[in-house]
This record gives sequence, structure tokens and C-alpha cells, in this order.
Amino acid sequence: MTLPDFFDQAPKITLRDPLAQFLGATPDGLLTYAYEDAVKLCGHSCPTVAGAYLMVLKGVQALYPNEIPERGNIEVAMRGGRSEGTVGVTASVAQLITGAAPETGFGGVGPNGRFSRRDLLSYDAEIEEEICLRRRDTGASVRVSFNGKIAPFAPEMREIMPLAVSGQATAEQLARFGELWQQRVHTILIDECDNPELVVVR
Repeated sequence: MTLPDFFDQAPKITLRDPLAQFLGATPDGLLTYAYEDAVKLCGHSCPTVAGAYLMVLKGVQALYPNEIPERGNIEVAMRGGRSEGTVGVTASVAQLITGAAPETGFGGVGPNGRFSRRDLLSYDAEIEEEICLRRRDTGASVRVSFNGKIAPFAPEMREIMPLAVSGQATAEQLARFGELWQQRVHTILIDECDNPELVVVR
């Protein structure tokens, strides 16, 4: 499998997952997630996936500024509905990293439902930002938004995208389309990653 080299340069996050430790998947419960994992989950790399990845990373890091985040201890509330626009894609990335799941999630171990992830991910939240992340143990929460205007497509994309989307592009134009598409993702994940106006955490 060949992926763009810059995927590996994007920031990563390590969390402790008590369920993974309990079931023997890892002796210390530590799991590290990278942008490549989000790409494999969604099946593609795009500004939405990149933005969602950074929103969740920065939000989780803000919730746990001086300690390793605990996967499964974070509730995720999405502003939009589950079938609205790209909300589902963003929610999938949030679930990957935090472990928070909707009603279809893991119900827990034993009669008390230890390690349950069910109903920790919800939609249609009354918030201005795109996502709200809340720690279940302390109640601390952050709200996060992504501003894609900070990293626009190259002007050349205006001509190539309509051709690619309509199926009229040549092989060379399709290749260039892919290059320009990932160029924007690179800008988001690498060039503008630490720009406080790209991902706003409140």
C-alpha cells in the first residue's frame, strides 16, 4: 500500500484505552492513532477527514493538557444531524479516536456494562461549533470548529474539478486533480496545522 509521505508527518495522538488493556489487546492500554488510520476508516483523504482529525486531536489534547487522554471517557456531540452533509464522516473520525459510539456501539462488559461506549456519540446538539467533547469523569468540555477557508484549493482546481467530477477529465487531468486535492490536505495537516484560526478550540 502506497500513501503520500506527508500522511506520516501529520500529528499523532496516544490514548489509554482501559477496554483494550482489559481484553489483552495491549498490556498498558496505550493506542496511538495517526491520520493514516482515519484515511483507512473513511476510505479516502480529503479536507473534511483532515479537518475532523485535527479537530478531535486538538479538542482531546485540550481536555487532557497534562495527562494521557482516556479513550472511552469522552462524550462527543455533533452540531449537525447524522445524515447532514459531511457530519457522518466527521463523526466517524471522532468515534475512531475517542471511542465514543452512538446507540449501535459496544454495550459494555458484565451486568454493569463496564467500558460501555454506547450512546456516547450524539447528533443535533445545540452548539455553534461543529463538535463538543466532554470528559465523563470531570465534566470538563471543549467546543471545536474547523475553518477550511484558511487552506483553500489552488486556483487551478477551478478548471480541473468540474471535468473530474463530470467524468470528462483526461488521465493527465485526473492525476493533476488528485495532486491538487492532496496538496490542500497537506496544507491543512502540515503547513497550517498550528494556525489557531484553522482549528478553533473553545
